[in-house]
Amino acid sequence: MDSLNPEHPPPIAAPAERPPRVWQFWGTALWGLVIFAAMFVGQIGVVVFFVLRDGFPIDVARTVHTVGGGLTIALSVVMGLPAVLGAAWLATHFARMPFADYLALRWTSWKNVLIAALGLTAMVGAWDLMSRATGREITPGFMVDVFKTAQAEGVVWLLVLAFCVAAPVSEEIFARGFLYRGWSQTRLGAPGAIVLSSLAWTSLHLQYDWYFFGEVFCIGLWLGYMRYRSGSTWLTIVIHGLNNSAAVLQTFYLASQ
Repeated sequence: MDSLNPEHPPPIAAPAERPPRVWQFWGTALWGLVIFAAMFVGQIGVVVFFVLRDGFPIDVARTVHTVGGGLTIALSVVMGLPAVLGAAWLATHFARMPFADYLALRWTSWKNVLIAALGLTAMVGAWDLMSRATGREITPGFMVDVFKTAQAEGVVWLLVLAFCVAAPVSEEIFARGFLYRGWSQTRLGAPGAIVLSSLAWTSLHLQYDWYFFGEVFCIGLWLGYMRYRSGSTWLTIVIHGLNNSAAVLQTFYLASQ
């Protein structure tokens, strides 16, 4: 009997590979915190570098000027991108799914692009009209100051790259890519995932007041709906980038007044 023959041992079955999975509610929340922390570390690292570069003793007024400068803000936003990509890759790696598949990094139809762009234009236009009607500024005042310092430092191009490319990619991978994917597969479903991921995304914009919080949240709901409708995070990245580009042009205009 071959099974008893040491020269012919019985075959050993290879352990079955665990199937890929999508992180559920708490897994998505915890990994979301990891991605957020990575973004924060990537961004704050730039700020710390510039503060320490000025040397000791630390002058408070000079530090505030440095932290709020166009170069510091632009580089911090840019450095948040590789941190987010790395943390998101880890999350999808441990889920045993391809990075692009998990985050829905696929293209969609031009019809969806048009719908997303027109809907966002109408929403932002309505918020701008409301701002004018209530006597509020349509662009946060600090953004105008940031662009003025960027002009003085000769880094407007870097600020545009940060706001129009790095920020949309980082934030959409975090919110509409990772958080929406996990939460939409739970009892929350698509509607709950849209709302919760929009709240998480809004929390990234602590530099705004309550009014702009409301606008950011509404934009997040629209982007979440388009993520659901199209199944594409690339779509929300592009539309987010277009929105930020329009805001940059508007801020340019106000900064030149």
